[in-house]
Amino acid sequence: MRCAQLIAALSLAAASTLAAGAAPTDWQAKVDPWLLGRAQRAGQVEALILLDRQADLSAARGLRTKEEKGRYVFEQLQRTAAETQGPLLGELDAMGAEHRSYWVANMVWVRTGAAGLQALAERSDVRHLFANPQVKMALPRPTAIDDGSVGNAPFTTEWGVNKVNAPALWAQGFSGQGIVVGGEDTGYDWNHPALKNKYRGWNGSAADHNYNWHDSIHSGGGSCGANSTQPCDDNGHGTHTMGSMVGDDGAGNQVGVAPGARWIGCRNMDQGNGTPTTYSECFQFFIAPTDLAGQNPDPSKSPHVINNSWGCPTSEGCTDPTVLQMVVENTRAAGIVVVVSAGNSGSGCSTVNTPAAIYDAAFSVGATDINDNIASFSSRGPVTVDGSNRPKPDISGPGVNVRSSLPGGSYGNLSGTSMAGPHVVGSVALLLSASPGLVGDQDAVETCLEQNAMPRTSGQTCGGVPGTNIPNNTFGYGRVQVPWPLPANCLAGLFADGFETGDTTAWAAQVP
Repeated sequence: MRCAQLIAALSLAAASTLAAGAAPTDWQAKVDPWLLGRAQRAGQVEALILLDRQADLSAARGLRTKEEKGRYVFEQLQRTAAETQGPLLGELDAMGAEHRSYWVANMVWVRTGAAGLQALAERSDVRHLFANPQVKMALPRPTAIDDGSVGNAPFTTEWGVNKVNAPALWAQGFSGQGIVVGGEDTGYDWNHPALKNKYRGWNGSAADHNYNWHDSIHSGGGSCGANSTQPCDDNGHGTHTMGSMVGDDGAGNQVGVAPGARWIGCRNMDQGNGTPTTYSECFQFFIAPTDLAGQNPDPSKSPHVINNSWGCPTSEGCTDPTVLQMVVENTRAAGIVVVVSAGNSGSGCSTVNTPAAIYDAAFSVGATDINDNIASFSSRGPVTVDGSNRPKPDISGPGVNVRSSLPGGSYGNLSGTSMAGPHVVGSVALLLSASPGLVGDQDAVETCLEQNAMPRTSGQTCGGVPGTNIPNNTFGYGRVQVPWPLPANCLAGLFADGFETGDTTAWAAQVP
């Protein structure tokens, strides 16, 4: 009883100190203020404990291939976590606090109260305690739905697919073969006719979801439940985004940019609600996919590019904009292109303001309409929320009235930068299938797409950069398109493992 009274007193004292407006102590400076305020009201809060020691991944840039980069990054991240987390985990056990360890960055998720927050922040091996709020995404809803039957389905490729020049690459035999795309979203209806045959876990006669699917939702889960052992979508948003990446049912619904690519998925939102932890867990899965038990991680099975059509706004509690920065940077270091939707908070300047679109390591995407005009809702740069004044978005893509797959075998139109990002992911897959020497070289991939985008300007000046400049803070470098023939800045000569640029037969045989 005395112990419980002491903990309660410490909790009240820690929370009331900040509530009274007193200057933060050393330990309080290491804690997101949102956490202590929440702990005062709710008693228990979820937090991400970032340890002070983090893996040095700088040597990954000098490695030749994506597989070498992925293996090195995975081993360094795991080793750092294994060598440093023991004492912290021991204290959490002694506290009786629910917790979960991660290596994607050296961090631990915990549920505790104000006294626990103070005890953890006072540790010399803890760098920072981030908030882990539940973020409710304002996901777009379909404006029109059809059932995909022959009578309703178009027999031409969707307008966005044409805009990025996909049919020209298809005609040359490059449709994304040999490339794996990853998606973290509300989940996926893997049985959808436009997606099933593109799923890496389906061989045409049987399904194997090991290394191809992960569910980071461990409680709740809506119609999918928690810890789903197969791809499931309780919202529809994820199924739509994956369709724009790879979708093609073979019966006229050519909704995807790279129908020759394979896909794997991770659910990071519960009925549209995610947290920094669920987002991070999916990034960890993509660096080194695991079996369905979350064991035996294998970085050789990681995707080449991943789509992130979500954000983490301060209005929902992501008060520290750096909360996911290290996670995204580590994923990129593993040789994976990280595509992120810029957000739907336009048309004002500096509305690219949420993780992960704000980061330099993210390839951030604005939205355009069928006439290549910027969507009014598309967020603009520069990024000011972290003080960087970083230009954003990097590029734009089709994102208004985009028709794609929806759960249950249907199709529908959605608008948002959520729809634009998948067009860029598909474009990356097409480019890599045509020029496999670029695999694992994210800088070269992004430079190719930026320098060959359709230049677009506007009358809007943001951050002192006129909209007539290229790049600008409205469109980035312009609307994405994959050039054909590939210019010199999109070629990398001989692939490190001996495949010539354009040798799709040999390359596709290596798909993990």
